[in-house]
Amino acid sequence: MSAGKGAAPRHAVPAELLHDLRTPLGQIIGYAELLVERAEEAGDDALVPDLKKVGAAGYRMVALLEERFTAEPAPGAEDGGDGDAPRAAAGGAGLSAFIRANREPILAEWEAFARTCTPAAAPMDIVALRDHASEMLTVIAADLETPQGGAEQAAKSKGKAPAADDGGEPTAAEEHGAGRAESGFTIEQMVSEYRALRASVLRLWAKSKSRGVLGADDLVDLTRFNEAVDQSLAESVTRYTQELEQSKEMFLAILGHDLRTPLGAVLTSAKFMLETQELKEPSLTLTSRIASSSTRMMHMVGALLDFTRSRLGGGIPVEREPMNMGKVVHDVVEEICAAHPSRTIRIDARGEQDGEWDAARISQALTNLVVNALEHGSKATPVTVETCGDERELTITVHNRGRTISAERLNGIFNPMKPRETGDEAAAGGPQGNLGLGLYIADRIVSAHQGRIEVESTEEHGTTFTVHLPRHG
Repeated sequence: MSAGKGAAPRHAVPAELLHDLRTPLGQIIGYAELLVERAEEAGDDALVPDLKKVGAAGYRMVALLEERFTAEPAPGAEDGGDGDAPRAAAGGAGLSAFIRANREPILAEWEAFARTCTPAAAPMDIVALRDHASEMLTVIAADLETPQGGAEQAAKSKGKAPAADDGGEPTAAEEHGAGRAESGFTIEQMVSEYRALRASVLRLWAKSKSRGVLGADDLVDLTRFNEAVDQSLAESVTRYTQELEQSKEMFLAILGHDLRTPLGAVLTSAKFMLETQELKEPSLTLTSRIASSSTRMMHMVGALLDFTRSRLGGGIPVEREPMNMGKVVHDVVEEICAAHPSRTIRIDARGEQDGEWDAARISQALTNLVVNALEHGSKATPVTVETCGDERELTITVHNRGRTISAERLNGIFNPMKPRETGDEAAAGGPQGNLGLGLYIADRIVSAHQGRIEVESTEEHGTTFTVHLPRHG
């Protein structure tokens, strides 16, 4: 590379040697910044200035390497063989060729920044720190060389470029997002990696120019580069969040499964002690409470397993068999009334009640809806459950009076783990306790029957959940 006016000449050295020099410098910089952070947290201000000098010296040494040395051209590059051209001459080659020729300096800065992302990066080696950065640079460089239209440009700038092949291998950026999630990086740290990458490439590219600044002719490359980085960032963030959500749901599934065994032992033991009829007070009351609380916890664990099954396994499974909806409704209401003796629940069944549904799952969904009405409805008014069947479908309505549901909450009423309202009306007494899964599971069960649930809530008419179930699957 030809030097600018007054600049010191740059010496060509093997690329491997430059890499070997940059790696320990990146480690020195990363560890110095980490020690500064820990010293500040510990209130040891006396060490901070000296540690910052160490980091500054490391950055200066990296800058000197960039100013005084350049990597030797790859064999055949001068003959125009492959795309690995030497460093761009002043005002010469475009950004794509610059990225290919300066891969090692860019990766060295990526690695140095990644090392500062503690505590996740602390035990990582060079390969782990760089992760898929080299492959991403290749994709970005190739993207800069690919013609694109206005629609493609707009989509890419929003991170919505189409995948290369539906159902194919994940991109390097997607793999990077998955790797960072698995390694314990926060999403802010991963996004910061891209910010640092963008800054490093543009700074090094500007430095390669004769006057150290980008010209008007570089605007197209600059725009395309930013679009490509945005697309890679979008892919990484999407995959990162997917991995995080899946790991959380898998954790909940394992937790729910592992809780069932000890809970089952507690519940079985409590029931056995009650059935002996040998307990005296206060042991009888305390054991009854243990059995009741264990039953509630078992319902909560069941709801948790249904939730994870619906998220990880593609939905809640149902087994359709001929059944009578009127009988199921009466059984559910009778059981709930036994648990809430002070409340009134009225039933009205009209029309044809026979059909093909999963009786156990329908009972579960109906229980969740009725208990929800009891929790949030006025204690002074009854809850009504009506069923009405015609030739095509059967509808179940659960109605209660009391505080209405706001429009904001109606919009996400079936979302899982939603925040619960406070107050006496929202006491956590239902089978799902405070998990907020009751309505979500009811909606998933109805959807598994190819049905739907509608909700209306007004001051004049109260709150009504209406379930529409096709008579046959």
